Amino acid sequence: MDNGGGKPGANSALEELRSHLSTGNARPVLQEILTSLQKLIETGEETTIDLGAIPFAAGDERVFDDILGDGEVKAEIDALGQSHIRETGIPGVWRIDHFDQNGETLSRFVEITFLPEILKTQRADAEEGLAQLTSRLEERDRAKH
Repeated sequence: MDNGGGKPGANSALEELRSHLSTGNARPVLQEILTSLQKLIETGEETTIDLGAIPFAAGDERVFDDILGDGEVKAEIDALGQSHIRETGIPGVWRIDHFDQNGETLSRFVEITFLPEILKTQRADAEEGLAQLTSRLEERDRAKH
């Protein structure tokens, strides 16, 4: 079978090669994460690293993912596109990826925090929730009488 590269398997071999190419930026970012995690523990100060602002090749991604690993918590938010939030295998280090409605990457971040801001309920939303719950309980009480 021809994969467009002229030889069978040429595209898969090319993709495998690309997966090892690196800019060398993974290590400095990982060092920044280490320093930021120390700061979070010592002072409570949170850090956000914009991965979209850093040149990364597939090999950098591979190193990054191998070192950080996968954690236990994953969440998806569907609002004007999807956002994927996942804890890495290093507690306190979170990957947050935002996609447009077509699934194209809009932004990529690492947050060093106890809980990512995007997962926290905003005050206005909680106030709306209070109004909704109050209304629902009142409706239920009226229906019983």
